[in-house]
Amino acid sequence: MTYSSIKKWRDSEWDNHDQSSQELNEFHDEIMKKVFDAALEKQSSTCGPPPCSYSWFVMGSAGRSEQAIISDQDHGLIYEKDTEEAFQYFMKFGKELADGLNEVGYPYCDGNVMSSNSVWCKSKTKWNEQLSKWLREESFESIRFLLIFYDARMLRGEKEYIAELKQTVHDYIRSNPSFLERLLENTQHVKKAVGFFHQFLTETHGSHAGSIDLKQSGFFPYVNNVRLLAMKESVDATSTLSRIEELTKLPKYQQELSWCAAEFKKLLHYRLQYHKKMTENYDDIHYLNIKELSKEERKDVKHILLNGQKLQDYTQSVIKGTMHR
Repeated sequence: MTYSSIKKWRDSEWDNHDQSSQELNEFHDEIMKKVFDAALEKQSSTCGPPPCSYSWFVMGSAGRSEQAIISDQDHGLIYEKDTEEAFQYFMKFGKELADGLNEVGYPYCDGNVMSSNSVWCKSKTKWNEQLSKWLREESFESIRFLLIFYDARMLRGEKEYIAELKQTVHDYIRSNPSFLERLLENTQHVKKAVGFFHQFLTETHGSHAGSIDLKQSGFFPYVNNVRLLAMKESVDATSTLSRIEELTKLPKYQQELSWCAAEFKKLLHYRLQYHKKMTENYDDIHYLNIKELSKEERKDVKHILLNGQKLQDYTQSVIKGTMHR
């Protein structure tokens, strides 16, 4: 199967998979796996089969199964052997994967979080070293990379590689609870879309004037804070909804997060409902034009956004409470 044939199949199938966010994300997985298989076939024909076992994983919204109709790339590779031969093979394969995904319709990641970048393509040994460095360094970039990695989900290969690396993160946090406060600092700067008087704070100029940035103001407060609580409690789940489900099984979160899943589901619904026809521009997918909403929907969206701020305040109190008990 060629990349162009996968793209053609993808384009013809969209309408059968856009009724819910779950359906859409299962379809994204199917597409990306087909691209992986095509890339592996291409690589194997010129360089032979992989020299060792490996794991190809996705991160970002793909890792969390929260992709919109258009989604950019966030992926990496872990491979077994720490040799120059394996490094050369998988770096070349990583580039093939990034090029293939781009050809099929997933734009390159602006931040270069892709298997074609040696930061995200390493042997198990080197991944362990890098993760330990990110945990110890506590620089803004290291924390950012760590949070990106924490959403990793295996699509092809060995599942336990990701689990083993995440266990390293869990062990470190258990031994160094103050580290959670560094993670908190990295995620608390959120663009507000509802003002002091409960008015919408929309974009004032440009092509998105009159819209709110749903990614920054809507998704980030839920995604970032639920992730943080998941890290605190060593929750292995990757999607925001499955993390909420796991957290609410713990008595201390049961009541406080009981409303959270319903609000996040509505957020996914609004994005899907208003962006079904936006299949060209990746940036547009993150904006919601308030004028397109009914009076009732505006009230609902405002409620979701305010609850995101409430979740942020709650998470802050939980993390800081952990620090200063």
